[in-house]
Amino acid sequence: MAKEGWIPTRDGFGQGLVELGKKREDVVVLCADLTDSTRAGWFKKEFPDRFFSMGVAEQDMFGAAAGLALMGKTPFACTFGVFASGRGWDQIRISLAYMNLNVKVIGTHGGIGVGEDGATHQAIEEISLMRILPNMTVLVPADHIEARKATIAAASYPGPVYIRLGRNGVPVVTGEDAPFEIGKPSILADGKDVAIFACGYMVYESLLAKDILAKEGISAKVINIHTPKPLDRKLIIKTAKDIGAIVTVEEHLLAGGLGSAIAEVLVEEEPVPMKMVGIDDRFGESGDPNLLLDHFGLRAKNIAKAAKDVLKKKK
Repeated sequence: MAKEGWIPTRDGFGQGLVELGKKREDVVVLCADLTDSTRAGWFKKEFPDRFFSMGVAEQDMFGAAAGLALMGKTPFACTFGVFASGRGWDQIRISLAYMNLNVKVIGTHGGIGVGEDGATHQAIEEISLMRILPNMTVLVPADHIEARKATIAAASYPGPVYIRLGRNGVPVVTGEDAPFEIGKPSILADGKDVAIFACGYMVYESLLAKDILAKEGISAKVINIHTPKPLDRKLIIKTAKDIGAIVTVEEHLLAGGLGSAIAEVLVEEEPVPMKMVGIDDRFGESGDPNLLLDHFGLRAKNIAKAAKDVLKKKK
């Protein structure tokens, strides 16, 4: 996914941190020995007295972040998503979510885009692990512009927030002037036959799928769900009523992720035919990120096929 002009969402996070640092003295940053990789180093360079290097000790980092929050600070605790959700989940659960503290957890290198680092470093279950926690907000920006906005918005949003970011460059699909509000999805393309809900990099693939479907006379609506939690239930229900066919797309396990979250809403409120595109009950693999997207069926052609399959069940 490393293409010219494509920018990682983690870069947008780094930019947002620096902007926050200039405006708010309460913002502090902690990092678990991944200062450059998470882009937390951009904040460190500008505000070294408000940066804390915690070493390879994710649990300690989240405990320290909790203490800083109790002292009135707004901590951003940064590491790879797989380490935040795996090694630090108990501390996030008890010290942050249970206490409803104002700590922002940053998980970079989400999804299979880590490529050759393989399954041990590919966070494909952390959206599920974070969204099941009470009080936790979950953000998955689609590009670096949205990542910067999400970072800034998270600082003023009460309670713990998890932001999933990617390692590799992704294309820009949102605009600088586009509004961003936590919990309010953005409609990137309108359509009447099928609705595609997506998050992160998969928003781009969904837009490509819309073009594929248009050539076959199928009109697809593409909605960027940058906030898997809290979901905009009213928008999801209205979309289901108006269109009657839903596809969800995520660079994540199907169990417990974005698709599951949307299905939980629809099964109670407006059951309609639905297909979920994601990773089906398996670990990631080592390989070139582009080849992995093909291997796991996370391409526009797979989304288009899912849309055509769900339309066959539409009443």
